[in-house]
Amino acid sequence: MGSVEEYQPLLLGLDSHSRIPDLSSVAIEDFLEQRPVAARWWPRLVAWESRLLWLLSGSSIIVSIFNYMLSFVTLMFTGHLGALELAGASIASVGIQGLAYGIMLGMASAVQTVCGQAYGARKLSAMGIICQRAIVLHVGAAFLLTFLYWFSGPALKAIGQSESIAEQGEIFARGLIPQLYAFAISCPAQRFLQAQNIVNPLAYMSVGVFLVHILLTYVVVYVLNYGLIGAALMLSFSWWLLVVLNGLYIVLSPSCKETWTGLSMQAFRGIWPYFKLTVASAIMLCLEIWYSQGLVLISGLLPNPTISLDSISICMNYWNFDMNFMLGLSAAASVRVSNELGAGHPKVTKFSVIVVNGTSILISIVFSAIILIFRVGLSKLFTSDAEVISAVSDLTPLLAISVFLNGIQPILSGVAIGSGWQALVAYVNLTTYYIIGLPIGCVLGFKTSLGVAGVWWGMIIGVGLQTLTLIILTARTNWSTEVEKAVARLKRSATEEATRVIVDNI
Repeated sequence: MGSVEEYQPLLLGLDSHSRIPDLSSVAIEDFLEQRPVAARWWPRLVAWESRLLWLLSGSSIIVSIFNYMLSFVTLMFTGHLGALELAGASIASVGIQGLAYGIMLGMASAVQTVCGQAYGARKLSAMGIICQRAIVLHVGAAFLLTFLYWFSGPALKAIGQSESIAEQGEIFARGLIPQLYAFAISCPAQRFLQAQNIVNPLAYMSVGVFLVHILLTYVVVYVLNYGLIGAALMLSFSWWLLVVLNGLYIVLSPSCKETWTGLSMQAFRGIWPYFKLTVASAIMLCLEIWYSQGLVLISGLLPNPTISLDSISICMNYWNFDMNFMLGLSAAASVRVSNELGAGHPKVTKFSVIVVNGTSILISIVFSAIILIFRVGLSKLFTSDAEVISAVSDLTPLLAISVFLNGIQPILSGVAIGSGWQALVAYVNLTTYYIIGLPIGCVLGFKTSLGVAGVWWGMIIGVGLQTLTLIILTARTNWSTEVEKAVARLKRSATEEATRVIVDNI
């Protein structure tokens, strides 16, 4: 290991931003091994790490946010149709669409994992087969979920929603049935492209479809007066437009010529092992996605459900916007941690964890301040009902707390995933969210005068406990030991057949 003086000529390049990309993780790891590191080097090291993080997360954040914004904008338009229409659309969006999207997104996370390993193993032609196999399973799941969409009215009544809200929710949900099948194709296709580090084209497509969606939804809802069903059908149309663009890129782009070799009957072989993997992935992700959605459903059971649903749904839309932003950083954290552990760089790994958490906390402070400053204006984007606006304003302090916690929790989850702690995090989520947070929210919401605020406090307690657990887990981590574990896993994988590396050794 060289001395500090030996590495100073290299690190002096940090004085020039153009030299930052030239620095390798090996050089940074060696430098961080020197103790103590002078204070003047830390801003330059942070700049080096931040650049890598934003290169990884920038386009992923855009894709995540603008895909989410399709539903966000649709609910904004329906909110101006009336409080009852907003409540119906919100309950359908959360209870029906959210349930389906959680399943589809969870299943699709297996595509990213398996295709990512296939891409790393240079089994490029296998990636197209994996994507097709995933689409087959997703379409099967969509067919089963269609019955829930069609009979969503009775389903919503069965869980205690009022008849008027359930009727509006059924209208909206039936208009989203085409979107369900778009999910079945788009989710695997996007993960297929992301596994190849093709993210910029996805970002351009998402932004373009979002702009078209705003224009067409306005025309259909306000000019042609198709109301709630028109808003739902336009949301379905926009998702199918996204599917067509993704498909054209996969089929026509030279970037996919080695990974997509056309349709193949091989997609129907080996379905069962892959099915088991997708189920496990769906369960992991759904534990987090359904938690906040479940609290919205509970709010529909409170006295004056229309106001309760409208207020918490508006707040949840902003919370989900922030969540989608942070998920991009979370993905970057996961990649950085896994890459550096695999490369045998414990110091850089720990430094990366610190930088990404610091970055996300600063962003969350800004977002929280915006919510508190513009608490009335943000609610007026969704509704003109004075009672709803007042209820949203009362909830914004809780929303600000949730947004701040959101600057830590998803990032730590990304670190945990990059370190291979998925099973442990799943148990943590189950305990803190469903065994502790959800019951507390129900007690505070129904047995005290807090109402919808009590339900939200239950969510905050659950997320806070999960965050605290992950902080303790991360702080106590011996990154040198994690490097040894990563090396051992790589050695085991290297001795197995390529097919087992791709499918069985996940």
